[in-house]
Amino acid sequence: MPRGDSEQVRYCARFSYLWLKFSLVIYSTVFWTIDFLNDNIRRGIENYYDDLDFKNIMDFVQKKFKCCGGEDYKDWSKNQYHDCNAPGPLACGVPYTCCIRNTADVVNTMCGYRTIDKERLSVQNVIYVRGCTNAVLIWFMDNYTIMAGLLLGILLPQFLGVLLTFLYITRVEDIISQFSFPDGPLMSGDKASVEAAGTGCCMCYPS
Repeated sequence: MPRGDSEQVRYCARFSYLWLKFSLVIYSTVFWTIDFLNDNIRRGIENYYDDLDFKNIMDFVQKKFKCCGGEDYKDWSKNQYHDCNAPGPLACGVPYTCCIRNTADVVNTMCGYRTIDKERLSVQNVIYVRGCTNAVLIWFMDNYTIMAGLLLGILLPQFLGVLLTFLYITRVEDIISQFSFPDGPLMSGDKASVEAAGTGCCMCYPS
């Protein structure tokens, strides 16, 4: 195979490997992000009434995206007040921000009473049953042009940097293979040791 063809094949192989690796990273990152968000939302739900910042954010997200909990509405059982075995009126219920209501109606803070232990079909007209993680992701999909622009702005410079690094490494390997000779500076260790042994103490001086 001519040298030019071999170099082209090498470049194509490295680019294909780089693209495959990049695709796998994006694919795994998406699923890792979903699990990561669900776990963090569940931890936040545990301290919902103690962490005012999280409470305000969660209430806003649930009303804005018409969702409830992280993965689904049953995530609220992680809270000690909403657990079905807890005493009090909040037991086995969800916050009022999960409720389906008319904005003109007076807010009923107990509208999510006794909904966690029921099936989705029986409460889908009372509360939002889908999780906020999926709701936010669906919103991103609906606004994919905006998100694509943001992702390209973040990931494209990194991808180009990695690509240029691979091309640089390939070019350096080509130069090394082009200018390395058997009797040149890259000689074997045995030959180098034999020549150095005959120089004695004057091995640093020119002959």
